[in-house]
Amino acid sequence: MNAGRTVLAQLMDFIPRHEFKRCVARYRGHYKVQSFSCWDQFLCLTFAQLTFRESLRDIEACLRSIAGRLYHCGFRGRVSRSTLADANENRDWRIYADFARVLIDRARFLYRDEDLGLQLDETVYAFDSTTIDLCLSLFPWAPFQHQKAAIKLHTLLDLRGSIPTFIRVTDGRVHDVLVLDEIIPEPGSFYVLDRGYICFKRLYRLHLARAFFIVRARKDLRFRRVSSRAVHPSQGPLCDQKIELTGMATPKFYPDRLRRVGVLDPEQPNLVLLTNHFGLPAETVAALYKHRWKVELFFRWIKQHLHIKSFFGTSRNAVMTQVWTAVATYVLVALIKKELKIDRPLYSILQVISVNPFSQTPLNELLSQNEEQVQYETDPNQLILFK
Repeated sequence: MNAGRTVLAQLMDFIPRHEFKRCVARYRGHYKVQSFSCWDQFLCLTFAQLTFRESLRDIEACLRSIAGRLYHCGFRGRVSRSTLADANENRDWRIYADFARVLIDRARFLYRDEDLGLQLDETVYAFDSTTIDLCLSLFPWAPFQHQKAAIKLHTLLDLRGSIPTFIRVTDGRVHDVLVLDEIIPEPGSFYVLDRGYICFKRLYRLHLARAFFIVRARKDLRFRRVSSRAVHPSQGPLCDQKIELTGMATPKFYPDRLRRVGVLDPEQPNLVLLTNHFGLPAETVAALYKHRWKVELFFRWIKQHLHIKSFFGTSRNAVMTQVWTAVATYVLVALIKKELKIDRPLYSILQVISVNPFSQTPLNELLSQNEEQVQYETDPNQLILFK
């Protein structure tokens, strides 16, 4: 029964507390902790993400204003900005990284049957990165350019549900293609990449693992056409060729043949795609690459709707803790959408929750209300200006 329980407390029902306790025990999160537990820290940071809090002082002021309700929301320790700052500074960020992966596994299971509209049963991933600019004097551990700091979020996104399955946070100097070495390829899966990830040695590693890739080719690619397939330009593809690489070193790095698909794109110069899958129709190859845009939308979403462009602390541990709690919040909203079968976009769900964290309305009822269902009370003596 959710009667009388706050929305924030109802949200925490979707979180497996026993898994959270395992993550805390794994990294000794409660070592020398007296009152403000890791769960209190997680609740504070999740509350900050859900309600767009801007600073530790902001979090403290909002939560202390409803001190009488905090116990019923799950808080057991006293909320203080100094205590929260110390927790962000000293408690291992891997606690929240591992717990976010627990939520990711649950979300992927729920979204496993999402339709991509391509009649494709295999898992499709999009891999890309985004840069978050920082101040070098405050974040000296994250150098990027001269007198500038930044971190990069390298993300592997499962396109069924737009769930991030792999996230690696590095400083801004780390090249995107190097993080490909940390991904364990899944046989039979598709990896959709932009041309910044052109490294035939690493692509051949995916090929040997029996995984498929679709990557945008560079203009200076040297190759020899082996054969061509008939295409229908009215359906999108301009060419469908089987090629061999002829560069100075590329034949050594990728000795097998590739498939080259040219695609007409009205918004930019024509795209040329490379793949190691020779069975898919050229139209499907082009459609899969266009789905790569979902990872760009994911980066835009978390930057616009979560507190991830500025940070509550300046240490690496504090930044990593905030990044992973933001990821956990995103996945939590996706879980709620699926488990409650809410026919609303994630943005709309987050906005409703942000203004009702301490409301006692049942969560399903709160999120199921549409604008058309809201009935406003009117005064019978008030004249109607517009019909």
